[in-house]
Amino acid sequence: MRTAIVTGGGRGIGAAISKRLAKDGYRILLTYCNSSKPAEMVVDEIRDSGVDAVAANCDVTDAREVALLATHPWVSEGVDVLVLNHGRYDRIDAKSLDFEHLRRTMATNFEGAFLVWESVKSSLRDNARICVIGSQLGTRGSAHGADYSASKAALALWARSLAQALGPEGKRVNIVAPGFVDTDILAGDSPEKRASRIQEVPLKRIGTSEDIA
Repeated sequence: MRTAIVTGGGRGIGAAISKRLAKDGYRILLTYCNSSKPAEMVVDEIRDSGVDAVAANCDVTDAREVALLATHPWVSEGVDVLVLNHGRYDRIDAKSLDFEHLRRTMATNFEGAFLVWESVKSSLRDNARICVIGSQLGTRGSAHGADYSASKAALALWARSLAQALGPEGKRVNIVAPGFVDTDILAGDSPEKRASRIQEVPLKRIGTSEDIA
């Protein structure tokens, strides 16, 4: 049985990825941190389709919790796909950003991804695929998300470095860097802001989580 781990797999892009991988025949081990209900709903939907799935509460900033995730029996049997999707985003003006907030964002988005990778890398199969969910803000920057942009930029360069190191072993590493996607991150947009975002997109619409999956 092929196994996929999806961090932050209970909502938004992560939920869409979890469902898509389940459709492709992978049993799904998804993680969540704050709210179990959305994750449990995704698990129920996947199980209803005839594929096994489980949700694990895991704070990726806590090395002990991440290490515990790596002891799950499915991980021990071998991991075919690792999707590092979790993340945090708070709208804070770059001029007002303080070091403590920057540290928390980097700990979640970048260091958390590294911790998960470090904990499960010995269980990755020879032809495993690793997908890192980045962001266009990792190359463009953002006046209202400098910490998020910095964390995604770090993820992108780390993923490219990892791809160079793992390629000769047959493992593939890719980073997907979405633009505007209709998730919680855009939930605080005013109608005017949303309209301006749409004008920036060639298709003249905001992307969906399913587009990314």
